[in-house]
Amino acid sequence: MAQLRIALAQTNPTVGDLSANADRLVAWTRDAAEREAHLVVFTEMLLTGYPVEDLVLRTSFVDASIQTLEEVARRLEREGLGELPVVVGYVDRAGLAPRVGQPKGAPLDAAALLHRGEVVVRTAKHHLPNYGVFDEYRYFVRGDRLPIFRLHGVDVAIAVCEDLWQEGGPVSVVGQAGAGLLVVPNASPYEKEKDDVRLELCARRAREAGCALVYVNQVGGQDELVFDGDSIVVDGSGEPVARAGQFREELLVVDLDLPVSDAEPGSFPYDASDGSTITVERVVLSSDPVPPYPPVPSTVAERLDPHAEVYSALVLAVRDYVAKNGFQSVILALSGGIDSALTATIASDAIGPSRVNVVPMPSRYSSDHSLTDAEELVRRQGVTSQIVPIANIVTAFEKEIELSGLAAENLQARVRGMILMGLSNQHGHLVLTTGNKSELATGYSTLYGDSAGGFAPIKDVPKTMVWELSRWRNANTCEGFLLRAERPIPENSITKEPSAELRPDQRDTDSLPPYEVLDRLLDDYVEKDMGSQELIAAGHDPALVTRVIRLVDMAEYKRRQYPPGPKITPKNFGRDRRLPITNRWRETTG
Repeated sequence: MAQLRIALAQTNPTVGDLSANADRLVAWTRDAAEREAHLVVFTEMLLTGYPVEDLVLRTSFVDASIQTLEEVARRLEREGLGELPVVVGYVDRAGLAPRVGQPKGAPLDAAALLHRGEVVVRTAKHHLPNYGVFDEYRYFVRGDRLPIFRLHGVDVAIAVCEDLWQEGGPVSVVGQAGAGLLVVPNASPYEKEKDDVRLELCARRAREAGCALVYVNQVGGQDELVFDGDSIVVDGSGEPVARAGQFREELLVVDLDLPVSDAEPGSFPYDASDGSTITVERVVLSSDPVPPYPPVPSTVAERLDPHAEVYSALVLAVRDYVAKNGFQSVILALSGGIDSALTATIASDAIGPSRVNVVPMPSRYSSDHSLTDAEELVRRQGVTSQIVPIANIVTAFEKEIELSGLAAENLQARVRGMILMGLSNQHGHLVLTTGNKSELATGYSTLYGDSAGGFAPIKDVPKTMVWELSRWRNANTCEGFLLRAERPIPENSITKEPSAELRPDQRDTDSLPPYEVLDRLLDDYVEKDMGSQELIAAGHDPALVTRVIRLVDMAEYKRRQYPPGPKITPKNFGRDRRLPITNRWRETTG
């Protein structure tokens, strides 16, 4: 057996910022070298960021990715880091003739091995995911190779993300080829209720391949996606050896005892279990094992509980959206209700309360407790508050145009939206919308009113979970949260009956069923795609099924115009769920 010290670089790249991402690679490689690692593995498409979407259809972008890869290889050598092999993800191009149905320029979701100033091997993802948030058949062509490089006597194979998740392809020939270690760069987004499928997957693939496995995952927010890190190392029997933390950057260093190989270098075709042919390409970096050394203790980070996971994902999403898009501050309407209270708290935890601006905007229908609850949150958190009463502004509109009923109610919401957007333009704040998933599902929001904004932190959070997260946050904190106040959300905001307060004595239950009933139905209809008959068979009231389906279907045009927000459920409104706005299909209950 031979020893290898592997460094897993769980990093947070920025899409399109190739120069900064390359700087990040060099800095983390230097850290790995100082910790005497023999190999450092970065994440999928680190140099370009992930996902890059239609950027890969531009020749200039793919050229820049390839050029950055080659330049950073030379830079590592110049800065005295060339002896430390680096596995990193980037975008490459296949040498294919153009054909119908192939992405323009034949881009590859690629990974490379850098050593001594050179790009030693290149490979590309074989399995291209085309489900949920993924649309990779649009962007990439398939790879058909499995590179194996010998490092200090150990044969190390490289596969990319989805190749681990699907049967067949490169991973299925790792065992046949006799590799002693499989390293897998990943960009696997977070969603709740995965029930630790990653660890189970890594364990199963390690047992199938008969070798240790290193799974390195991206961390950070990118538009609607949040990446949670949680990088994993398992041995050949599938037992966990080391595990990185969640929602934070980390260089996880682990020592492994691995078999020495004497296989001949060269290229050899193998039949994968999915019927494809994979070419194994063997190269040798170094054949002699390193002298024995005392290993570093392995660390297995404790997993966050379910509420801490979701809340941490929302905080990271807001932090990165603000930072990566160049905003210095945020602004939101603070009503005294639970949705705006939770949104303000997430923002304060993400960027610090000094950068959070809240605007209570009482109307003629606002209750006394709405303003006092808002003032109490401001006191507890220390955010900046500017009260803007809207009664006179609404009256001025009403003098010029006659509105009644719902149109009059919506006028108040639109005045609030106008005020927020004006303050945003004046001071450069990012406007955060405060609507939750239950409201977004049923259309219980005002277009160009409370839906106006730039980012929607709780867009994918059902109302019942809004309450759960608020109670959790009042009782807990997590590493990296910037808000130091205890119990930052006023209890009355959590316990009082929710109301939009757009007419006298209004309650959400005037228009919607109780949220605990509604959210169960929405979960079955939206997340599980059940039809009306299935919903009734699952125990939902038939009349309510008809009513809620109609609300959800009729609100599609509103959801298309809603700001982006972080995905935390298996099916968010946005990248996951794509329905036509013009659509005459209706579910029937009989």
